[in-house]
Parts: sequence; structure tokens; C-alpha cells
Amino acid sequence: MSLQEKPRGSPESPDRRAEEAERRRLRRRLRLALRSKQINPRLRTFLFVLEVVLVLGLLVWWLSSRSVQQSHSLWVLFLYSFPAEFIISTVPHEPVILYFSKFYPPLLTALVSVAGLVLTEIINYTVFRYVADLRLFRRMLESRVVQKSVNLFNKAPFLTLWVCGFTPIPFYPLRFLVVLARYPLWKYILAVFTSRLPRIYLIALLGDLLSFPDYVIFGIFGLLLAVALAPLCFQLFKKRQKKRLAASPPLGQDGDGLPPE
Repeated sequence: MSLQEKPRGSPESPDRRAEEAERRRLRRRLRLALRSKQINPRLRTFLFVLEVVLVLGLLVWWLSSRSVQQSHSLWVLFLYSFPAEFIISTVPHEPVILYFSKFYPPLLTALVSVAGLVLTEIINYTVFRYVADLRLFRRMLESRVVQKSVNLFNKAPFLTLWVCGFTPIPFYPLRFLVVLARYPLWKYILAVFTSRLPRIYLIALLGDLLSFPDYVIFGIFGLLLAVALAPLCFQLFKKRQKKRLAASPPLGQDGDGLPPE
């Protein structure tokens, strides 16, 4: 065997070449998707900022207005879907559905909620697509972990979206995956609509049948909010503990690094 020939058992064999080909294919798909159907970059940035400001404004409006929080208007239910379902849900959706189900039929409550939810998911799709197009994130999007996640999602995209949309499985990672996989927006919205409508209807039906008191709904709201914030609080606590341990002197020594007298 000549020196220029590579051994058959080298790492660069068929599996390695197939993996590299898959990475090149994904990069090519991303570049083509970025070039096709692109609108003016300044307009895209303006729309991105407008969408984010709109949702944050609605969140501040709901949190700061006591009259809005106690309102029975279906407009409040519709608009609440935007902050409740934007990117990573900042406030829980289910307690508000339970609250409105005391005043409206379950089907009407579900339809109004899903209408706002569908519009929010369209905003999520465009926001994530804008973020995915930024140079800062392109290298991250080409990582093996992201590619494996996209390939796994592509095996059954609609079923994955439907199951996560109907069950309590966290849905927010899929909002990014559908963009990376270039999954068509209309299919994404169809999966969201057909999975979330029966789920929200069942929640509204439960609220209609049991008619929870306001303090119970408030307790559910606080519990769900605490569960959502728990991982973030845990990470912040760990970082503070590490900083304290790094800043404190070793056991048995004072601040000068000498043993106490």
C-alpha cells in the first residue's frame, strides 16, 4: 500500500463522508432559503422590532392594569394570547382560559383563544426566522446538535407538532426547529390549530363544569408561573453560589490567606 493511500479503517470513511455531506446540504438549504423570498433587510428589522414591542406592550398593559385583569371582554382573552404564547411563554395561558370559561361557552372561549394563538405563532415564526438569519447565530445553527435535532424533527414533523401542541410537553423548542427545518408556515399553523383547539376546548370545558373560584385560578396561575421560572431561578442561584465560593478564602484561613491566630 502506497503512502498516499488512506487505510480502510480510518475515521474518514463512509459514515464521516455522509455526515459532512449532510452538513453541506443543510448549509446549502439555509443559504437558498435566505436568498429566496427575502424582503428589504431594513423592513424586516422594522417588522421584527414592531412585533417584539407589540407583544411586550401587551404584557405590560395586562400586568399593570387591574381593570384589564378583571375584565370579561373577549378582546382581553384574544390579546392575552400574544404574551402567553410568544417565544417562551412569559405568563401561563391555562388559568386565563379557566377564568373566561365561567362567562362564555367552552367552544367560544376556545375559538377566541386559538385565534389569538395562531396569530402569535405566525409572529413567532417570523421572529425566529429573523434571528436565524443573523450572522451571529449561523455558526451555532450549523452545529451537530442542531443538525441532529432538525433531522430528528424531519422524520415526523406534523405528528411531533401535534403531540406537543395537544399535550403539556413544552412547545417552545419546536418554534425554532420549524424555522431551521424550513417547515412550511401553513403546515405549522395547521398543526397548531388542530392540536391547540381541542386542548383549549377541554380546558374551557373543565372550567365551565367546575367553575373554579377566582382565588383557585389565581393559585393555579402562581403555581404555573413558579414552575416556569424555577429553572431560571435555579441557574441564577448556582451562579451566585459559584461566585461566593470563588470569592471566599479557603476554610480555616482569614482574608489574607493566613491561618487565624
